[in-house]
Amino acid sequence: MSTPPPAIPADESKPEELRPDKGGDDMQTLAKGGRTNAMGFVIRLLARLPFLFIGYRLYGVDEMGRFASAFVIIEILALLCALGEKRGLAQRLSEGAEGGGPDAAKAKVNLVFDGMLASLVVTALVSCLLLAFPAIMFPNGMNSSLDIWMVAALPAYALTEILLAAQAYKYDIATTVRARAIVEPWVISIGAGVFLLVPGVGDGGLALAFIVSIYAGLATALWSFGRTYGPPRGWRPRPGYLWRMITRAFPLVGADVIERGTRLIDVIILGYFVGPGTVGTYFFAQQIASLPQKLKTSFEPILAPVITKNLKIGNLEAIANQVRQVGFWIIALQFGIALMLAIPGEAVMGLGGPEVVGGTGALAFLLMAEVVASMAVVSEGVLVYIARKRNLGISIGIISFQAALTVGLILLAKHFNYGEGFQAAAAAAALFVALAVSSLVKAIVLKKLLNAPVSNWRWALVYAAAPAVLIGFAATYLPEWMEIVFGGPAILAVYLLVIWKRGFGEEDKVLFRKNIVPVEGEPKAEAER
Repeated sequence: MSTPPPAIPADESKPEELRPDKGGDDMQTLAKGGRTNAMGFVIRLLARLPFLFIGYRLYGVDEMGRFASAFVIIEILALLCALGEKRGLAQRLSEGAEGGGPDAAKAKVNLVFDGMLASLVVTALVSCLLLAFPAIMFPNGMNSSLDIWMVAALPAYALTEILLAAQAYKYDIATTVRARAIVEPWVISIGAGVFLLVPGVGDGGLALAFIVSIYAGLATALWSFGRTYGPPRGWRPRPGYLWRMITRAFPLVGADVIERGTRLIDVIILGYFVGPGTVGTYFFAQQIASLPQKLKTSFEPILAPVITKNLKIGNLEAIANQVRQVGFWIIALQFGIALMLAIPGEAVMGLGGPEVVGGTGALAFLLMAEVVASMAVVSEGVLVYIARKRNLGISIGIISFQAALTVGLILLAKHFNYGEGFQAAAAAAALFVALAVSSLVKAIVLKKLLNAPVSNWRWALVYAAAPAVLIGFAATYLPEWMEIVFGGPAILAVYLLVIWKRGFGEEDKVLFRKNIVPVEGEPKAEAER
């Protein structure tokens, strides 16, 4: 009898990137988390459009501009008040709650409550500052005296960030989708319409709708958190530990605030250099551009626990694989969506009314900025753990460069008497340049630290974009409504078809598979949630 051939181990029959020694199980976990959260993109798109339509068509461009100035300040300060727990909580839970059983579960829920208490302390101080100096939020004035109550959204926003980070540690990304992509956008859309009809509060409807939406998101996160972790057991405030936690969080806080600040500082600067109408136009373009940005943040919640796990065992090669893989997934999907929205840009901006069509140039720059930013965000997801201070220093340098470039380009546009549409485009161009530099620098630093390539660029992106651009320009000859309804989807469909054929290998297609392998050390039911 002939000797049968030796059996091939199951792991070796997989592509290299999917084998456990290469972080394969983690890659499948990342794929599931990203796939779940990416579904929120479509839902968020459907929910965000009614708010933009109501805000710009019924309230007005100037009113939306004043709201935008306050909104971006609240969002940045809320990240400050969250104390970097969006990524730092995963590390604290990994370090302080090892093992299993009831003691580990008790330690985990108590660590989350420590973070929430520290956040509330910082939030109280920041809220007092805003109430004392409201001009920080309203450089162009208020729509209504009710607008000052937007400060009340700070604690809810910060606590929601912490609760969603706690759920992400359990590989529960569905709660993030429910809170951020369903509840918050739909509540603010419905609220903006309802408050407009209420006598005496109509002018403050945007602010009130925003507050209600943030607390609705908090309630959604609290419900899931209570079911997953339960109430604290034996927890009590520990001032010494809380102080150490706050001071240790500074690099993470800086990274979170600066990363988000690069997307918002342009709105703040515009608020001081141009009128509320231009800020409103720019904010409309920014909200459209934030849709592909959410694909990038789709992987952030699940990336943090996976990275901290591999750092704990010193598996740097697996981390490099994950950075390359997730980075390509993000840029591939973002690029297609950016083309779908940018080519018919005038028609897309026209949804907000003829007053905002002048922001089409800003929209194009903002969409491309999100594409080039993908490498910076994925690299930073690792750098915040292995080179916190260096990453923070780079981020401070980048946002300082962006602020200076934004002011310089706006002043240059003013000097040559260009309209405010050009000034808005100048601010968006500054963001594009700053994020491109950030991606390059952070990728180089991470490559040296991991001693492995981390680039997410593939030439298949060019091959896929070429036919999509041709289809898109042909669609611009259609009526505007057809350009959006038929042209946009056609651009994306052609792009995805080519990128699937020319760019996605077997290791990439795991993003679209459902047979997820449980993460080592986690119960199967928990990994599948």
